[in-house]
Amino acid sequence: MNMIKFALRKPIAIMVLVLGLLFFGLKAIKEIKVDILPEMDLPVVYIAHSFNGYTPKQMEGYFTKMYVNMMLFTNGIKIIESKNTQGLTLMKVTFYEGTEMGEAIATINALSNRSQVFLPPGAPPPFIIRFDASSQPVGQLVFRSDTKTNNQLQDIANFNARPFLIKIPGLTTAPPFGGSPRTIEVNIDPYKLRSHNLSPEQIVEAISRNNITSPSGNMYIGDKNYLTPTNNTVKEVSELGDIPIFKGSVDNVYIRDVATIKDGADIATGYALIDGKRSVYINIAKAGNASTLDVVNTLKKELPNIQRNMPDDVTISYEFDQSVYITNALKSLIVEGVLGALLTGLMVLLFLNDRRAALIVIMTIPISIISGVLFLKLFGQTINIMSLSGLALTIGILVDESTVTIENIHQHFGKGKTKAQAIWDACKEIAFPKLLIMLCILAVFAPAFMMTGIPGSLFMPLAMAIGFSMIVSFLLSQTFVPVMANWLMKHTKDHCENPAHQGDWFSKFRNRFVNFLTKLTKQNKMIVSLSLVVVLAGGFALYQITGKDVLPASNSRQFQVRIKAAEGTRIEVTEMKVKTFLSHLKKNVGEDNIAISSVFIGQHPSTFAVSPIYLYNAGPHEALMQVALKEFKGNSDELKDKLRAYYKEKMPELSISFEPIELTEKILSQGTNTPIEIRVSGMMKKMNRMYANKLLAKLKEIEYLRDQQIPQSMDYPAMQINIDRTRAAQLGLDVQDISKSLVAATASTRYTNKNFWVGGMMGIAYDVQVQTPQNILNSKEELANLPLSKNSDRPVLGDVATITPTKELGESYNLGTMGYTTVTANLYKKDLEQASKDIQTAIASLGELPKGINIEVAGMTPVLNETLSSLATGLLIAVFVIFLMLAATFQSFRVSIVILSTVPFVVVGALLMLNITGSTLNLQSYMGLIMSVGVSIANAVLLISNAETLRKLNNDAVNSGVEAAKLRIRPIIMTTLAMIAGMLPMAIGFGEGGDQIAPLGRAVIGGLLFSTFSVLIILPLVFGWMQKKASIISPSLDPEDENSIHFIKSNL
Repeated sequence: MNMIKFALRKPIAIMVLVLGLLFFGLKAIKEIKVDILPEMDLPVVYIAHSFNGYTPKQMEGYFTKMYVNMMLFTNGIKIIESKNTQGLTLMKVTFYEGTEMGEAIATINALSNRSQVFLPPGAPPPFIIRFDASSQPVGQLVFRSDTKTNNQLQDIANFNARPFLIKIPGLTTAPPFGGSPRTIEVNIDPYKLRSHNLSPEQIVEAISRNNITSPSGNMYIGDKNYLTPTNNTVKEVSELGDIPIFKGSVDNVYIRDVATIKDGADIATGYALIDGKRSVYINIAKAGNASTLDVVNTLKKELPNIQRNMPDDVTISYEFDQSVYITNALKSLIVEGVLGALLTGLMVLLFLNDRRAALIVIMTIPISIISGVLFLKLFGQTINIMSLSGLALTIGILVDESTVTIENIHQHFGKGKTKAQAIWDACKEIAFPKLLIMLCILAVFAPAFMMTGIPGSLFMPLAMAIGFSMIVSFLLSQTFVPVMANWLMKHTKDHCENPAHQGDWFSKFRNRFVNFLTKLTKQNKMIVSLSLVVVLAGGFALYQITGKDVLPASNSRQFQVRIKAAEGTRIEVTEMKVKTFLSHLKKNVGEDNIAISSVFIGQHPSTFAVSPIYLYNAGPHEALMQVALKEFKGNSDELKDKLRAYYKEKMPELSISFEPIELTEKILSQGTNTPIEIRVSGMMKKMNRMYANKLLAKLKEIEYLRDQQIPQSMDYPAMQINIDRTRAAQLGLDVQDISKSLVAATASTRYTNKNFWVGGMMGIAYDVQVQTPQNILNSKEELANLPLSKNSDRPVLGDVATITPTKELGESYNLGTMGYTTVTANLYKKDLEQASKDIQTAIASLGELPKGINIEVAGMTPVLNETLSSLATGLLIAVFVIFLMLAATFQSFRVSIVILSTVPFVVVGALLMLNITGSTLNLQSYMGLIMSVGVSIANAVLLISNAETLRKLNNDAVNSGVEAAKLRIRPIIMTTLAMIAGMLPMAIGFGEGGDQIAPLGRAVIGGLLFSTFSVLIILPLVFGWMQKKASIISPSLDPEDENSIHFIKSNL
């Protein structure tokens, strides 16, 4: 009351406050950080350790288990997952919620440094990074050239382009993908080695002795201080060929006699193909506290400058831009805000025939939203998909706030009062109910502050956006609206002479409604009982049949697919198969319909240990393809299923599996590549594999599952070299001698014997490595003829070892120190909850688990359970809090029950609409459901406040309920129609990514339709039934309270 009085007495002050909100709000809109997702604060840390040449078993034994033992000293660790493949250990360390991550990362860094002592000699330090939404790339900076190799592009991207990227505030980049680091290759010829009685080790030793890095000091001559640089390292690459192999020999042999020197690259382990051609790209990410939109926009502005500093035959472009999602969401919010304001204004015109009143309503919506952004910024939030969803939902509530106030003013105009008096009485009359409505709606979203994990991180900004906008809207309705109503609205004669507007169409409709409702009151017990039974039973049935997912199914123009050839397939062969795959894809989607395709084949170079955190492949037989289509009007799931069938027929030697490409899905999946992932763990890996194969057979019987597989590389071809130590010793060799020659022949000396050459225009140090060209060592016999001894053509490897073709683990997975095998699958037109139930049935059908075997359902199922459980618990808590709040306000538990009787109808309406439209109950639709509950309670509070006031005056609950419905039917219908019309574009799913938020709009519309029915029809009947015998005497115990039965009138 005081607020309204203050506003009416000091209208200029109110305008100053509103202008201040607008000014600082617009300033906040300009400055607030814009991101795709809110800060997730996920307690996850990745450790990547690479060491080229080590097998998965060696990586597991020498690295993973050593790290795991060390990590036991870290507090708060929940689970340690690791993947071991050729030359790589990738560990994911997950902590419990609430762990101080700064301290945890510091401890992990310290323990990792400590672990270096126990690792194999020459092991580089690991790369440690915390995983968050900011860790995921938001696009790719692609480098193309018709003349340069991908290795040359790699060097250009790494040393020419990345320095420019560092200048962009908030931008972080991983090393380039697609090429190998520039390296000086010393390619030995095994035949020439044998002809000179040399071993590979001698070549390595000669280079190590004659191309060294060492400090050179100073000398003092006279009064001068001279530097003493030496040519310890060769100045030109060709000079490496002039290095003598022997000391003191006149007739010497030089490196050039047995090897070729090449300014090339490290042994290729992976390629990137852009549109089918070898290229290089850099993943673009943003720092944790930066704005994604600012980073991407700044990068796009900087691209011409970066391009000017590239060679003429190199072009760069920014592809797979993820920021478009937030841009589209911003556009949608603007459209929905404008549409919501216009539709609300139209409702006011239609029902009240007052253009000035419509203008006031229209003005309050943008002011509230702009102010909401201001407070989001003040509380350290960002503009992201979730906060934008909250602001979009807020529009509906704002419609209700302003419309109810304006409509009530019109009612008081019709009572013959002066304009100022009518506005004061109207605003005063609904001030307390509106405060209660605001508190109820805030209570609906308040449980977000109690949620943890991913649901809490996602729901918090949405709740804050709604809360701030709602509070501002309430304050505006109590201050700005009465001031503007006095200044703008006209108090016409028609209002006084014909207050009920008996001749207009709505009055006729309202009279028929009242007559119909009056007839229903005669059977209110039966109608209420029957309707509640039907609704509760229907709600239970609908909940059971409604599909449940974490997020709505995406119908994107982009998709990502993992392609696998036979294990051990050479990278060049995999590349050919991928190009064939791409040509077939063009036939299916249209020759010119692929906007861009990006493929990474094989593994990342060991030099770039961080890269597998962003993109992981198990070996040269794997490729990960991303495709963006120019146009796509069909269903993406159907397209994927069509492609599965096509490639099964055309390229049966390939195994394909589709993976999430949307950033939100990648974050929520927390590293899993498919929604279904089952882990079979135990100490015996063979038993794990046997049980996993049985489970895989069961999953293949479920008709809607796709891409069922055991993704690990389990049978990788190998040449097992078994050294006879006794025989080697008899021939004057030991295992170390043999190993040194093998490293130079089968890998390179990059890590075992560090050697450098400094050169190039930028004076950068490049590795010098000795290796045998892969095209020379191409048979078991060539390997057996590898020379081992210095200055002798015998013995060769075949003299001291047996070489046996065999199979090895290509990947080794661990949970802690326990091995595990995964079974994965995708879904086709089936919700995740039902799939999870069927999978549990499949597991149960296999009987009791063998001793030592454990089963864990991973993938998206735990996220689904956590999300739905958190949301359901939050909604129940909110309803209970509202129940207590209403009971305290109305001093009656029965009135609270009456108001909350509309909630089951809202739930049924939302669930029914989701089923009719084929949508699932997910994070978005749950938000729509919660929103509908809030609006329903708001309307119910407004109606019951009137009804309870009338009941206490006439002691007739039945007629009071009907009369209250008559008074409130117009604002309820106005707000419902405006909100439904405003939500229609969202529910239809217009625009890019519209399918992702369509369930939200559908849930709101379904809930509102049933809410309107229940508030206007059922609620008056429930009120008449439950309050029929209620006392009109206040429960107050204060003897000085005039409304109390204990009041004693003073004679003074």
